Amino acid sequence: MKLFVGNLPFSATEIEIRDLFTRFGNVTDFYLPLDRDSGRPRGFAFVTFDNRESGEAAVKELDGSDFSGRQLRISEAEERRPRT
Repeated sequence: MKLFVGNLPFSATEIEIRDLFTRFGNVTDFYLPLDRDSGRPRGFAFVTFDNRESGEAAVKELDGSDFSGRQLRISEAEERRPRT
């Protein structure tokens, strides 16, 4: 199950975010997009679990929770729509 993690602080590191999610299960993929100009994180990430149960538990527990002073927004990631 792939999750969208929004409203991350720009100072968040991959290690901090991975640590937050690995307590719910095996994280198989992680993507933290960086800004092209500044090289800083863009404030969101994608986390993929190896099963749906782990992902659903993470959403239930972490959506709306505080992470470094920011209220996380976590949901199942949607497929990217093709650009026209």
